[in-house]
Amino acid sequence: MIDVLVAGGGPAGLAAAVHARLAGLTVVVVEPRTAPVDKACGEGVMPGGVVALRALGVEAVGRELRGIRYVDGARRAEAPFRDRPGLGVRRTTLHHALHERALNLGVHIEPGKVGEVRQTPDSVTAAGITARWLIAADGLHSPTRRRLGLERPGSARGRYGLRRHYRVEPWTDFVEVHWSGHGEAYVTPVADGLVGVAVLSRVRRGYDEHLAGFPALTTALRGAAATEVRGAGPLLQRVRRRVAGRVLLVGDAAGYVDALTGEGIALALATAEAAVRGVVTGRPERYERDWTLLTRRHRLLTRALLAASGRPATARLVVPVACRAPAVFSAAVHALR
Repeated sequence: MIDVLVAGGGPAGLAAAVHARLAGLTVVVVEPRTAPVDKACGEGVMPGGVVALRALGVEAVGRELRGIRYVDGARRAEAPFRDRPGLGVRRTTLHHALHERALNLGVHIEPGKVGEVRQTPDSVTAAGITARWLIAADGLHSPTRRRLGLERPGSARGRYGLRRHYRVEPWTDFVEVHWSGHGEAYVTPVADGLVGVAVLSRVRRGYDEHLAGFPALTTALRGAAATEVRGAGPLLQRVRRRVAGRVLLVGDAAGYVDALTGEGIALALATAEAAVRGVVTGRPERYERDWTLLTRRHRLLTRALLAASGRPATARLVVPVACRAPAVFSAAVHALR
């Protein structure tokens, strides 16, 4: 019997596997996809996430991010990160770095899906493997979470995200959030000659239709070669609890509000570390409390911004208010992980 079985080999699952190996535990990761795995992602890592990656011994190559800038036409509000930079990095580059670190530490990565989960008071069995603990990091629409009955109904008006890359030299070292009455566009420099542009909205329509709502951005990208579009959603995922016996949910599987603040990777890394700490100490109930504390500021800030962006009239006020109250905007940015 091994110590930890991880369902899902994305950033959260691999981070959990690395933490477990650094704690001296035996680990197997079950993942159906071949590395490196790509998916719709804003690809900005907040400063706390960069620190967390380095603590894992992971160095991913990308573009340094100096802060966050809100844009609406001629209006701009920006807040530099206070102590250290963030990182714009291709999802595949980040995944490769985490994958290689896990392999180098002796993590076994098995192709396949976890499927049915069976528990006893002392063990959990899935994918034909018996372990003392199962960490479920199988994404936004986690099959493990669903099978264990941990989901709660989501909103009927969910938000969706679409992402594409453009081969153009980055014009900023900030994450730019362009606002409109119907959604946002996020511009993240991720490599030399490459920017990622993600759009988020409650309105379901094609990527180009969304981008047309941001004329200045459309002009900046005109003529640039573009990659295929990847999508994700609905983004809101409500969870009854994150611990069920010997199963702990981490990353997006543990519940998700929205990608609006760009904290997904940082929170995935933080919750993975907290879950492993609960396993190592034999006190998984602590993880539920730790998850609540780790994500509280993110959940409060994201819900406040979602409420403001929920109607065109109020969405148009976000950038003007940020311009008039730069101290408040900076404080909100500094509250991000």
